Amino acid sequence: MLHAAIVTVSDRSSQGVRPDASGPLLQEWLQARGVNIVEILITPDEVDEISQALIRLSDRDQTDLVFTTGGTGVAPRDVTPEATVAVCDRLVPGIAEAMRAASLEKTPHAVLSRAVAGIRSRTLIINLPGSPKGALENLEAVFNALEHAVAKIQGDPSDCA
Repeated sequence: MLHAAIVTVSDRSSQGVRPDASGPLLQEWLQARGVNIVEILITPDEVDEISQALIRLSDRDQTDLVFTTGGTGVAPRDVTPEATVAVCDRLVPGIAEAMRAASLEKTPHAVLSRAVAGIRSRTLIINLPGSPKGALENLEAVFNALEHAVAKIQGDPSDCA
């Protein structure tokens, strides 16, 4: 069983001005597929706060995956990719490329995504868009590869088929 955390990055949601729609939707979708959600939290669009949350969630043994939602676009406050890159040991560009390719089939705005995916210790961190629809579509585009990715990140020595 995979264990995941969800971090919603939103100034407005962190201040209680707007309810978080993406985090709970991702939680429900992942749980329906057998993923155990170990934590869900909301942070403002601040590099230090996002980075601290990613470090804390990744550095504990029970988290295989951390999904962020929000802050991946080109607006001045969109800093989730910077926070993610700052804490990752290695990037996994194919995940972000696959998400953008899938999104581009639905909207020309997909080219504006700066989402990244990377590894910190034994945890895979994936940036998803902030919109509920976009977050779910991006997750669906890569979900089938995640169990294998986590196994390899955590040292599975078996050959890839």
